[in-house]
Amino acid sequence: MEKLAGNFFLVGLMGSGKTTVGRALARRTGKTFYDSDQEIEARTGVRVATIFDIEGEQRFRNRETSVIADLVRQDNIVLATGGGAILRPENRRQLAGHGTVIYLRAAIDDLLARTQHDKNRPLLQIANPRAKLESLFLERDPLYREVADIIVDTTQQNVNLLVARLIDQLLALPGHQGS
Repeated sequence: MEKLAGNFFLVGLMGSGKTTVGRALARRTGKTFYDSDQEIEARTGVRVATIFDIEGEQRFRNRETSVIADLVRQDNIVLATGGGAILRPENRRQLAGHGTVIYLRAAIDDLLARTQHDKNRPLLQIANPRAKLESLFLERDPLYREVADIIVDTTQQNVNLLVARLIDQLLALPGHQGS
């Protein structure tokens, strides 16, 4: 197990691998893993898709902002954020101010393949999910880049190899050797 200081926050579009990579990174570093969407579901007792349907995206984003503000204040965590978390400047400030932000980036084809059968992706329950992913990428990529300390391409990557390379990158950053 690698001992790395601080918190790690994963950002990226839906399907980029935030939850999968986050769980593996937490295991390898002995940190506690959180997924902001799962945390919202645990606190509300309903699925994210249901919150979107009943309350709308803005009310969901309010819940997300509150959960992120709570979680980033913990120590030694890995947090997988929702794909749209970076839309709000306060979320970007919270993430950047409390840990190392890792942008997981993937090709649109990979994102589409990973999300096409997932009915819990409210933004993709439309006629043309590829066009939606392309539009989300154009809107969000600059925000992910703005907040990221590290950018990792997850296109056609083995999770264990990806996490091993990510740990090497984290070890190279100032202040991350051992906790």
